[in-house]
Amino acid sequence: MLKFQNLTKIYNTPAGKIVALSGVSFEVASGELVSVVGKSGAGKSTLVKILTREEKPSRGGVFFHDTNICELKGNKLQEMRRRIGVVHQDYKLLCEKNVEENLCYIMQVMGVCDQTIKKDVQKVLEIVGIENRVLHFPHELSGGEKQRLAIARALIHRPEVIVADEPTGNLDLYNTYEVINLFKKINEMGTTILLFTHDKEVVDSLKKRVITLDQGKLIGDDKKGKFIL
Repeated sequence: MLKFQNLTKIYNTPAGKIVALSGVSFEVASGELVSVVGKSGAGKSTLVKILTREEKPSRGGVFFHDTNICELKGNKLQEMRRRIGVVHQDYKLLCEKNVEENLCYIMQVMGVCDQTIKKDVQKVLEIVGIENRVLHFPHELSGGEKQRLAIARALIHRPEVIVADEPTGNLDLYNTYEVINLFKKINEMGTTILLFTHDKEVVDSLKKRVITLDQGKLIGDDKKGKFIL
């Protein structure tokens, strides 16, 4: 499904060249739950930005069903982005809109009819467990509820892949495991999950495939791995 091929990213700065990624290659099959781990500066954030096309690599490519994401433009790029949901550490919610409106807005932009929007919003809110908070605004939600809403936003357009970038970084221990259990539930429903994290306890508890980055290089790929750094 996803193939990262010889990804290299070099930033030119006043202080000189910074190699954020160097020849990173791996594949992710449909339906996998994969943790991508590494210390600060390992290259995780750069990998996320390339996968979501916030940036392009210096060399190499990311292939999604044999299509190189890095070469897409215009409508084809937008279509691809609808097939990959993204969950951020800082939620990126629309603060002036309530829970329901945060989800409706995305579907309205996509041109979905009102009847489908109503049905899908209700279903997704039930999946993430905040259907009783539908009229609340982001500032009225707890950290765990905000992250559940962020996950709902990523789910609402039925993506094939969800990229979670440090999704538990702002959460306490209880909410961390609630959110991780939610990702496991979504994965069991058939969605591929890429979990980018530095949370050792979360990674070790999952007992799933772990890809380890260190200083921009891939140094580990274990089917049932642990956080080794």
